Amino acid sequence: MKRILIVEDEAPLLKVLTDRFKQEGFEIITAGDGQQGLDIALKVFPDLILLDIVLPVMDGMEMLRKLRANPLGSNLKVILLTNLGDSSKILEGKDLRVIDYLIKSNFKIDDVVAMVRDKLKN
Repeated sequence: MKRILIVEDEAPLLKVLTDRFKQEGFEIITAGDGQQGLDIALKVFPDLILLDIVLPVMDGMEMLRKLRANPLGSNLKVILLTNLGDSSKILEGKDLRVIDYLIKSNFKIDDVVAMVRDKLKN
């Protein structure tokens, strides 16, 4: 069973994503802020991380930088989830080797599931 870490502070979205991925047969671990997400990622080494950018305690970009700086987290697969259509964040994410990104207002849950399935094939 593939394990996904969802780092998201918006409770309704976190619940929808968690419920749907569990229905799809994934093991789900969640974190509500970047520090918690980083700690969990470096303990359980999920198959994929869905990472929000705007988070309390430590934002998603800082979490991603710290994850990549750690040899244990340097190759974990990360998809950014963002409300920001901010191209500088997207470019920074690409520099930090995210495998993709989703702008929250533009995606449907089916699209997220399909993207995750596709990214986990490799």
